Amino acid sequence: MMLQIHKTSVAIIFGSVFFLVACQPKSTPADSSEKASAAQTSDAQVARLEGQSVKLNVELPACDGNNCPEFEVERLTSNYPWIDQKIDAEILKNLAHILEISKAQQTAQESKKLAEPAASAVADQNSPLSAQQQLEQKVKPYVQSFIGLDNELKALSGNHQINLMIKPSILKSQAPVATVVLNTSSYLGGAHGSAIQQYYNFDLDHEKLLQLNDLLLPHQKAALEQRAHEAFKVWVMESKLANSVDEYEQAWKFKLSNNFLLGDHGLILQYGEYEIGPYAVGLPRLVVPYDQLNTILKPEYLPTQSTSVKGS
Repeated sequence: MMLQIHKTSVAIIFGSVFFLVACQPKSTPADSSEKASAAQTSDAQVARLEGQSVKLNVELPACDGNNCPEFEVERLTSNYPWIDQKIDAEILKNLAHILEISKAQQTAQESKKLAEPAASAVADQNSPLSAQQQLEQKVKPYVQSFIGLDNELKALSGNHQINLMIKPSILKSQAPVATVVLNTSSYLGGAHGSAIQQYYNFDLDHEKLLQLNDLLLPHQKAALEQRAHEAFKVWVMESKLANSVDEYEQAWKFKLSNNFLLGDHGLILQYGEYEIGPYAVGLPRLVVPYDQLNTILKPEYLPTQSTSVKGS
């Protein structure tokens, strides 16, 4: 009798456990795919600039020796074609700044841009040539000018080795600002070479190239200029450029640069050669710390730690 009761109890318990297990919701493949899809959507919401620089194909005359000219231009190829196009335009601008092309070529190019800017843009989009091949075609007149200059210098002296290099690189890849730097250097036979370092800051979500004013709270440009001028004074004295800032500014006046980068520790203002100093100082940069910018920059452009300092 006791044995029968024991068997009955075991059967009841086993049946209850089976019922509970059977009633639990199962994880189906559909559930797993929905979770994966949600994770991908979350990742996709963070805009990110990704790409690399690719060297243009440039035809230079055959040359053998230590004074062969070097012409090297790279373009940015990224997941944001509108950014690539902007950098392409800046590459051409730098080439025009450094090299002269014939007036006939220049006039023809300018007339085409002024007369049919929209048609030209559509033609570029519909062209069977890739974006890189289109840029290579536009660079050709500058290559010819470069070769002509090399021939002229060699006719005067065989010791010159001229060079020109342009390369874009991605410095910051995601929000709030993605940044591309365009480095340009050249030596065309003068007393010394030349260099340009230009930063381009992009709002990926709104497809916009940001200017310095876009970062500022209303009516704060004068306040930023004051902070930057203080950084300028420190730079002058620490670099021992003059006995006093007043003496230095008699020759090199301070000015606010629109060439900027949101650095790790502050707003970096980049200057070109001869902008705020002689050639010997190179490419000066001033840094305004974030803790001095809490009431000047818009909150979205301030790092988290700076925001917490403001509230403390």
